[in-house]
Amino acid sequence: MNPGVRSVIRSVVLATAVLVGVGGGPTFARDHDDARRAVEAGEIRPLAEILNVVKGKLPGDVVGVKLEREAGTWMYEFRVVDRKGRVFEIHVNAKSGEVERTKEK
Repeated sequence: MNPGVRSVIRSVVLATAVLVGVGGGPTFARDHDDARRAVEAGEIRPLAEILNVVKGKLPGDVVGVKLEREAGTWMYEFRVVDRKGRVFEIHVNAKSGEVERTKEK
């Protein structure tokens, strides 16, 4: 895929990805307002800032992202596709920017 097209797709995905989630597991940010409030309260760092921190640590292109609270800690969950087409789920601490775990899907 053309790098310019990939960049546009990535921007659209990231701009709309911090949205809704439900269930008995992690608590997901219900909407952009939840994410904004968490940033304003200093609970998390902005997504763009986190991406700058972790971009060299990711094994491919980000194709999706969620913001969720796991055991009281806000985490960004990135979906990443590498050059071989493998999909990875990468959990990053939303406050520190540390990669907590990586799992191939």
